[in-house]
Amino acid sequence: MLETFLLGGAGVLILAVFVWLVSLWRRDAGIVDVFWGLGFVVLVWFYLGRGGSPAPHQLLHATLVTLWGVRLSGHIFRRNRGRGEDYRYAAMRAHHGPRFWWVSLFTVFGLQAALIALLSTPLLVVQLAPGDGAWSVWHLLGLALWLIGFSCEAVADWQLYGFQRRPENRGRVLDRGLWRISRHPNYFGEAVLWWGYGAFALASPGGLWTLGSPLIMTILLLRVSGVALLEKTIATRRPEYREYVERTSAFVPWFPKRSQTPAVAEGSGR
Repeated sequence: MLETFLLGGAGVLILAVFVWLVSLWRRDAGIVDVFWGLGFVVLVWFYLGRGGSPAPHQLLHATLVTLWGVRLSGHIFRRNRGRGEDYRYAAMRAHHGPRFWWVSLFTVFGLQAALIALLSTPLLVVQLAPGDGAWSVWHLLGLALWLIGFSCEAVADWQLYGFQRRPENRGRVLDRGLWRISRHPNYFGEAVLWWGYGAFALASPGGLWTLGSPLIMTILLLRVSGVALLEKTIATRRPEYREYVERTSAFVPWFPKRSQTPAVAEGSGR
């Protein structure tokens, strides 16, 4: 298993270097976000191939990862097309100046490749697990969590994308649909989906230790690259966002509090 993990990590790193070279040509480091979901797709099928004849639940698991990764990468590509480099990477480029071309290899592309390999441990355990291929309650729980998380993430992204496409909404913010009951329903959906992968792993021997993966993913979404980062930047650009914060759940969907003023919100980016 360790050999497969190291080989998979090396493969993802090679792919990240290729994407980095493309980013130098395009002068756009934001394409690393498109690579994120696809990196897991490549790994799960590599793991499946290394595990011998797959059981039905292993094929289902690999298919679920593929659906998630392809949808997410496709959404990010469609959303970013024609908009220029994401403000986060543009700020890094301005900060590092001429050094950014090689700094980005380690701090952006290399770091993401390492995270993909690290977070893929539940996928590794599921695909390499020995056994008779029998289904367990953990598989069913994993599938249920995946369906809930994937639906929430996909619907939230679709609602936000449709809202932002309308010219009349330029400068306005979204506060309807799933965005009425959560300020970041897409991030919430992704976290739930990853706990689904963790549940799949619990059906395999040694799967308990891989729960660090969905835990890390949840922390990243809440405290690092997701909710915390986005809310900090929104607050500086839109003072009215504070009212939305007061009445709307930050992460877990919940009934909004009553407010005397019109709702104002801004959707989560990726």
